[in-house]
Amino acid sequence: MKDTQKSQLISTDLRQIAAQAKQQPARVFTSLAHRMDVDFLTEAYHRVRKGGAAGLSGVTSKHYKRNLTELHQRLKNQTYVAPKIKRVWIDKDGGKKRPIGITEFEDKIVQKAVAMLLGAVYEQDFYDYSHGFREGHFFIVRFADDFIIGSQNEDDARKIMGVIWVSTKK
Repeated sequence: MKDTQKSQLISTDLRQIAAQAKQQPARVFTSLAHRMDVDFLTEAYHRVRKGGAAGLSGVTSKHYKRNLTELHQRLKNQTYVAPKIKRVWIDKDGGKKRPIGITEFEDKIVQKAVAMLLGAVYEQDFYDYSHGFREGHFFIVRFADDFIIGSQNEDDARKIMGVIWVSTKK
């Protein structure tokens, strides 16, 4: 089966989970881990941004896809351990530095797979005007007295003709 057909099946599974969560709001999903098979992890792999910095091991997206079966086995056997995060200090204005954490590409895949599952369960609990950092929604970020309006979704970001920058400083 081609990847696009598998992607459609994954999307259908996620829609079914979302429909169950919407129709039965009191339902408790005790486990969704069985949904994270190799095909699901492959879809998560495709959805992870590929241009990000490599973690401590230096493994990038180009080198990783062949390991999805092994990752699935570790998740299934409950032996997966999130790897250490690479700490990097970036320069800020005024000569200060700010720490950021760079996760391993493998962990980004696991995080994306979990986010896909939990998004299907909890998305319908949000109001349309609740944006935050939900996939496909615009967001507003405030830095001190400045505001940025943008989108986390690359497709939405391409539709935006510009970014609105508002400053409350005089």
